Amino acid sequence: MSTIFKAFVASVVIAPLLFSTLLFSQISVAADAIPATTEQALHQQWQALLSQHVKPINNGNSSAVDYAAMQLQRTQLQSYLKQLSNISQTQFDAWDKSTQLAMLINAYNAWTVELILTKYPDIESIKDLGGFFSSPWDKSFIPLLGKTRSLNDIEHKLIRGSDRYNDPRIHFAVNCASIGCPALLEEAYTGAKLEQQLDAQTKRFLADSSRNYAKGDTVYLSAIFKWYGDDFTQGFAGADSVEAFLLLYPNALTLNGAQQDAANKQQLDIDFLDYNWSLNAIR
Repeated sequence: MSTIFKAFVASVVIAPLLFSTLLFSQISVAADAIPATTEQALHQQWQALLSQHVKPINNGNSSAVDYAAMQLQRTQLQSYLKQLSNISQTQFDAWDKSTQLAMLINAYNAWTVELILTKYPDIESIKDLGGFFSSPWDKSFIPLLGKTRSLNDIEHKLIRGSDRYNDPRIHFAVNCASIGCPALLEEAYTGAKLEQQLDAQTKRFLADSSRNYAKGDTVYLSAIFKWYGDDFTQGFAGADSVEAFLLLYPNALTLNGAQQDAANKQQLDIDFLDYNWSLNAIR
């Protein structure tokens, strides 16, 4: 076989193999980059809506929503919700826990806004969307991860009931469209920033003296700590009681030395404040 013919055979056989190897390598690199870019793109529309229509109030410790402006961009909100609905359980399970939890928090908050918009402006409270024997949180209207779910399903089954996350700070991230709720964050949650966002939201809520404050030997807390008290006893950051959890954030709650000592000995009295279910709309 001549040298020229051998070279020709090699070019015919080997070149396609080299091209295929190179192409496969490029696809693999691209695939490795998908999770980060997907998360950013996934929450982009929600991020835009939040940054435009959620405003800090009460010295920045809470926020109010411009539902009228949200109503004008409801198509954009629904486009975002459709993106969430298109995520399969398999895709979701392949994400890390922070990315999963960020998506679930965003889903809860965005579908809550959508629920409000179904009746806005003829609504004074999210409770108006329920009936005498029904709760707005039990309405099954959310197509998510292959099933039709309720807001309670997202919070109590997917987040709290899954045993994947075990983070009580989620109570300061999910927003029930009420004045008594912790602030709706002015940006979308993301896996990359989740730890920072949850920590900041917790401090923000505890610093809101209309919801939580200490006076003398008593600390007056939001009813959230009563309804979900057990969540604060599961060992998060070593905390095995509500008092121990509060001691993780003494400056936010402005606990003095005596109050911190009483909390450490579980001798701090706790009273729970009434919850304000009025709509968290810009007034």
